[in-house]
Amino acid sequence: MNPTQASHDTVRAVLWQGSHLRLLDQRLLPAEEAYVDCRSAQEVAEAIRELVVRGAPAIGIAAAWGVVLAAQHDPARLDEALATLRAARPTAVNLMWALDRMQRAIARGADLAALAREAQAIQDEDLVANRRMGAAGAALLGNGVGVLTHCNTGSLATAGFGTALGVIRAGVETGRIARVYAGETRPWLQGARLTMWELLRDGIPATLVADSAAAHLMSTGRVQWVIVGADRIAANGDTANKIGTYQLAIAARHHGVKFMVVAPSSTVDMATASGADIEIELRSPDELFAYGGQRTVVEGAQAWNPVFDVTPASLIDAIVTERGVVEHPDTARMASLFGAG
Repeated sequence: MNPTQASHDTVRAVLWQGSHLRLLDQRLLPAEEAYVDCRSAQEVAEAIRELVVRGAPAIGIAAAWGVVLAAQHDPARLDEALATLRAARPTAVNLMWALDRMQRAIARGADLAALAREAQAIQDEDLVANRRMGAAGAALLGNGVGVLTHCNTGSLATAGFGTALGVIRAGVETGRIARVYAGETRPWLQGARLTMWELLRDGIPATLVADSAAAHLMSTGRVQWVIVGADRIAANGDTANKIGTYQLAIAARHHGVKFMVVAPSSTVDMATASGADIEIELRSPDELFAYGGQRTVVEGAQAWNPVFDVTPASLIDAIVTERGVVEHPDTARMASLFGAG
């Protein structure tokens, strides 16, 4: 590994400890770096559901280790553990992909050691894929550009290095990126709490903007690319990502700013024809009623809290995966790289 890459990639959020899974509690960042130890598949599922661990690739990795924990403690109930983990969050396809892979290993007769090797392979392969995507995405940028990202797609959300943030890391390292902006990402503030923490911790200067400032920022000419991750990419290139992504894509197209989606091939769901078929997770309205634990909305108010939205493929300039880049994605271009669903 390039030593400068290592200096820009020091965070690890999912740590297998041999007898249990240790997760960096992302609910507490940046105020506190604390860990949650999970000793059962049920505890891993709860950690995924409660956003201790988040980010599509990291969720899949954690779930794979959850299967290992189930095999350690109650191998007769593996099917129940798999069902519990699958139900933890519905939108991110990486969760299902990782559990399908673990289920195939079980069907082959894998013992505990073999299941642990499979989970470790899922984690290791993600890190390799992220570095490959970082280089491929950075090569598209041009020189001295400004970029805007949304939510958190870095080492916290993956095995390490990151997807969209991996492209930003690689772009900063090669001098292609001159300015990095991060949107705050309401209501959980993953951009403000996590992306800013991660970038500044790893020595990458970044500027925080309110979500509502994004279009104005684009109008100033400071941003040439919006770079985001994905939780599910349909066969036609429509992409589900953190709520707020769709409006960034609309604003980017209006201002002549290019829009890049970065995700591993495990996020591509060729069995889902279009974004209209993607289930959008709804979380509790309570998440909108408070800020920093302090209620800010009048009692009796109602709220609607979708966690993701779908950006149409027509608004995406490039989808970057470890297998290759799909520019101006549509059904035919997606099928040429990923095959039919």
